[in-house]
Amino acid sequence: MADEQAEVKKEKKDLGKLLGIVFAVVNLVVMGGGAFLAFTSTIGYKSPIVTEEELNKELVEFRKKLQEHAVVFTMPEFNTNLDGLPRRLIRVEVNLEMLDEEGFEEVASLGAEPRDAIMRVFSRKKFFELETVQGKLHLKNEIIGAVNSHLKIGVVKNVYFSKFIVQ
Repeated sequence: MADEQAEVKKEKKDLGKLLGIVFAVVNLVVMGGGAFLAFTSTIGYKSPIVTEEELNKELVEFRKKLQEHAVVFTMPEFNTNLDGLPRRLIRVEVNLEMLDEEGFEEVASLGAEPRDAIMRVFSRKKFFELETVQGKLHLKNEIIGAVNSHLKIGVVKNVYFSKFIVQ
């Protein structure tokens, strides 16, 4: 009977040692796997190699896509006063060329905000600033900046004047 009890204690002792070893091995494997994943996702990360040819090809495709069809939003004609004396009135119809159709939808949904931004740009201008071609080009850039400041998604690519009358 003493032999049986000693044998049972020995089996329990052996089982305890075996379980301890198994848990230690499993723990080391799990920690090693975690360390490997942490290393490969941080320090050991290798970024994909992109060649200059691929980038140029994508750029050419993007430019072709932009030139395929212009998305133009035509704003209704409006009148506003120019700054300075003598008082001058400008009547203008503005067409906004958008980068994509999402921008077109956004400008159409904003309603009066882009129109108000354009009117504020015109109201700050004096007649002599708009007489020259350079003045009109500068005005286009100001309008692009003013309208783009109100847009979240879309981008105004260019501005065209259908009517441009100063009295």
